Amino acid sequence: MRAAFVTETGPAESIKIGDLPKPSPKAGEVLVKVHAVSYNPIDLYVRSGMIAMPLAFPYIVGTDVAGTVEALGPGTTRFAVGDRVWGSNNGLLGRQGCTSEFAAISEEYLYKTPDSVTDADAASMALTGITAHLGLFQFGRLASGETVYVPGGTGGVGSMVVQMAKAAGAKVITSAGSDAKVALSTQLGADLALNYKTDDIPARIREFAPDGVDVWYETQREPNLEISIPLLRKRGRMILMAGRTAKPILPLGAFYPRNCALIGFAMFNATPEEQRTAAVELAQWASEGKLKALIGRTFPLEEVSNAQKLLEQNTIDAAGTLHGKVVVTIP
Repeated sequence: MRAAFVTETGPAESIKIGDLPKPSPKAGEVLVKVHAVSYNPIDLYVRSGMIAMPLAFPYIVGTDVAGTVEALGPGTTRFAVGDRVWGSNNGLLGRQGCTSEFAAISEEYLYKTPDSVTDADAASMALTGITAHLGLFQFGRLASGETVYVPGGTGGVGSMVVQMAKAAGAKVITSAGSDAKVALSTQLGADLALNYKTDDIPARIREFAPDGVDVWYETQREPNLEISIPLLRKRGRMILMAGRTAKPILPLGAFYPRNCALIGFAMFNATPEEQRTAAVELAQWASEGKLKALIGRTFPLEEVSNAQKLLEQNTIDAAGTLHGKVVVTIP
């Protein structure tokens, strides 16, 4: 089968396209005919070696997948041959990735794709959607009527947060770096969309939510807690899911006297059951048209290195040339 893989960690240019043996599903695994793969920052960090994880070389890149069940391994119970499925968590913690014509994937990390959702959309909302859901509901305990702020409302996780919070009955504030992205954030459902280059974000947040924000879902790698903590409501929750090298100053005086909470999490630490709870609800919202992935660029299998370079430029170098997910399609 054709696959995108590396034989050692390194830059995007180290990704090779070639033939590897077609996998056979082991006990508890499903063999998926892959149709779409979507990339996230974690894909860059693992492939480059920035984050050390156990890797079996040749290591196939790619975390998020959508496709069709080709065969079932012993003991599988949740799917039938021909089912359309999507999922995440591939390529992490010793598992092989999925940028290949076929992938053997543990059934506990796969979910049925709604009929109305394309494979590209399903793959694109996998890690970002599950991450957004875990942060908002398991850790953020978001309730209907509360107010959420998320920077980067057209980003991978940010766009999911905007739509999920609205689907759950919350009021949503977001920000973006251009008028076009601000307009798109409004289309996604934001009640207040701001341009962080021209708007006074703290002043506009206070104007919209005088008592403060209930859930601040921080997506930036270098958060400024001196600005954000005072904007939390009493008993407000701040969610942190990025910024491995960041060392922000924590204004304790604005934090603990108001019973605020600062919560960090990584999606791949969630149990399969916790992730499935998130996946089931986001798939339901997607089938109802309340949730849609933003796809920025689509590439063929032969251009995986270019796909990851584009994401790298916008994730690490902040080029600002991409809004939405990077997707690779495999016929």
